[in-house]
Amino acid sequence: MLPLTDQTLRASFINASRREVNDLSLPADFDAIDWAAIEFLGWRDPKFERRAYVVIPLLDGGHAGIVLRHPGSTPRVRAQCSWCQDVTLPNDVILYTAKRAGKAGRNGDTVGVLVCEDFQCSRNARRPPRAFYEGFDAEAARQEQVDSLQLRVMAFAAEV
Repeated sequence: MLPLTDQTLRASFINASRREVNDLSLPADFDAIDWAAIEFLGWRDPKFERRAYVVIPLLDGGHAGIVLRHPGSTPRVRAQCSWCQDVTLPNDVILYTAKRAGKAGRNGDTVGVLVCEDFQCSRNARRPPRAFYEGFDAEAARQEQVDSLQLRVMAFAAEV
């Protein structure tokens, strides 16, 4: 992911009001983010308990910022993240909802997605997989996990 400034990050939001964009808190470690190690930027807002944000790079070189809401409940069973699809479940997965962009969002339409609670998807996808057989190319499998994560995150942005 290409580095973002505060200004470009705030300008990227597609489903947020001006007030929501002005009120958002940047991630605590915003200046120290390793942009090459993430496929998207996701964080929870410390000022608003049930609000989170993701900024997703698009194929055209732009970014789509999306405001997410957490309904306050957690799934009754251990769910699998829809983005990284990590089967080892190293962290909690919760439901986030996003208001659709444009008129649909103003009419109350939303989209839901099960995602790692603190957006650890990039880290999960970059972990080397276990070798399934002799000669297994772990690096190629890891790169496939990263590429698949990017596609699923971009598909979510397109759905919003």
